[in-house]
Amino acid sequence: MLRFAIRRSLLAVLTLFAVSVTVFLLFFAVPQSPAATMCGNKVCSADVQARITRSLGLDQPLTVQYANYMKGIFVGRTVVDGSYRVVCPAPCLGISFRTNQPVLDIIKLGFPVTISIVLGGAIIWLTTGILLGTLAALRRGSPIDKFSIGFSLTGASMQIYVLGLLLMIIFVYNLHWLPRPSYTSPFENPWKWATGLILPWITLGFINSAIYARLSRAQMLETLSEDFVRTARAKGASLRVVNFRHALRAAITPIVTIAGLDIGTNLGGVAITETTFNLLGMGRLAVLAIGELNLPVVMATVLLAAVFIVVANVVVDLLYAVIDPRVKLS
Repeated sequence: MLRFAIRRSLLAVLTLFAVSVTVFLLFFAVPQSPAATMCGNKVCSADVQARITRSLGLDQPLTVQYANYMKGIFVGRTVVDGSYRVVCPAPCLGISFRTNQPVLDIIKLGFPVTISIVLGGAIIWLTTGILLGTLAALRRGSPIDKFSIGFSLTGASMQIYVLGLLLMIIFVYNLHWLPRPSYTSPFENPWKWATGLILPWITLGFINSAIYARLSRAQMLETLSEDFVRTARAKGASLRVVNFRHALRAAITPIVTIAGLDIGTNLGGVAITETTFNLLGMGRLAVLAIGELNLPVVMATVLLAAVFIVVANVVVDLLYAVIDPRVKLS
């Protein structure tokens, strides 16, 4: 187990290195003038672009630029050009020349919002989807099975911005049961934090739970026909032990894989959900940065999204041996 964890961690580091090189080349080698792209041709004058080029060393070889960028992530960086000075402490993900501040300070505004939406939504979609799919498989052909199929079809065909707007019209503007979606730190006011995000949680959770309900049902039905399940029944194991200790434990392995990927991807930004509810999270920050040609912020969000996905894959691989005893890690 330990050897496998070390090997997967090393592979994750190599993957992140390859991603960082690719992203760096896309943003710094492809544009004819990275300095102009960073702040927009219509915003920055030629003098400002020259200052950015000198201060970030964009006139140096790409290998030196990449080394400086990675050095800034681990030990920080200070951009100095005459009287212009910006200190970017580690981990330095770049400097936004639109606001003259480190990109990390901008990311800190959006990441708590995104992680709150994703974790709350994940609890809803995993519990609802797995529970409904499992019950549908155990009661195949029953009303709950038919409800699960209808639930899955409805959720899979629904769009986030449609469901989100409907929920706001009903619960915020008509019934006045909930306040308008907003973000408040859970350490400052947990109740306001929960009530402000409950609609994004329900929206994201409902749409994703439809997929997990259908997947859980299919996996559970397949597992219930396996030989080891029939053997457990023949040995006289109780129905609860057969269904949950043996069948569900084996069926949940591919679900964990998809759940890890979904959570890792969503942590990089749920742009549609954040835009629908007017929340400034990672996804909406990335969309705004693209529209403003704020290159350092776009690059940082891409790298962070890659980190979340790679880390999620490593965690999922390590969970395999815990969840499914048939999986051998060597």
